[in-house]
Amino acid sequence: MKKSLLAAISPCPNDTYIFGAWVLGMVGDLSEMRTRFVWEDVQTLNEMAESGGADIIKVSAVQALKLDNYEMLSCGGAFGLGDGPKLVARPGLNGTPEKIGVPGTLTTAYALLGAAADFDFESVPMFFHEIPDAISNGLVDAGLLIHETALVYEEMGFEMILDLGQWWKVRSDDSPLPLGVIIMRKSLGRDLFIEAEGIIRKSITAAEEKYDQVRPMIKSLARELDDRVIDEHIRAYVNDCSYDMGDKGVSALSVLKKITGLTNE
Repeated sequence: MKKSLLAAISPCPNDTYIFGAWVLGMVGDLSEMRTRFVWEDVQTLNEMAESGGADIIKVSAVQALKLDNYEMLSCGGAFGLGDGPKLVARPGLNGTPEKIGVPGTLTTAYALLGAAADFDFESVPMFFHEIPDAISNGLVDAGLLIHETALVYEEMGFEMILDLGQWWKVRSDDSPLPLGVIIMRKSLGRDLFIEAEGIIRKSITAAEEKYDQVRPMIKSLARELDDRVIDEHIRAYVNDCSYDMGDKGVSALSVLKKITGLTNE
């Protein structure tokens, strides 16, 4: 009987695009393993990693850099190439926002905001998809948008205060922005890591070649159902670094550690 392995992934289009073919059985599975997938919000995924709640997890890059019991895989991640989280508010905000809705305090977006903001603010953690309503209803002065919401903030009637993708681009000398990565429990062993990386790469290739077969699952899990937004999200965060982060991605992670204060080097 095959052993069960739990993979916890976000339901956002870039992740469902990357893992879709694997989930749908189009590229097989790990040898002697039966992989079960669950879909969770980014903050929940970060918390699962802290407690060892799954074998393979998509986590925020800053969270992955803090963990000892997991190994970071070289593929499957989300790297922004000029795109990234956005701090937005309703039109006419006077001064700087005092209360900001954030998609969890373990996220890369939150760490970047802390590094970039030159003003004090109170963080109000919530699920990322709840932030736009919190801004509109006046529960917070501003919100830190990620995933699909960051792509449609103008359509929601918000104004941008700070584009963290562009801020990072300047501060990092045009390095890709590591937002999320895939981690795997170290105790599973190096052979399984290599096999998992191979399946993820096959899954990405299958999504490229047979997108029409993967698209229904992507759309069923997405928060923004407009095809244009889904496709824009995938283009923004699925790129060469998703297939193999390589030296460029490793270097970007080192820059992230320095910029967000995870190292004093």
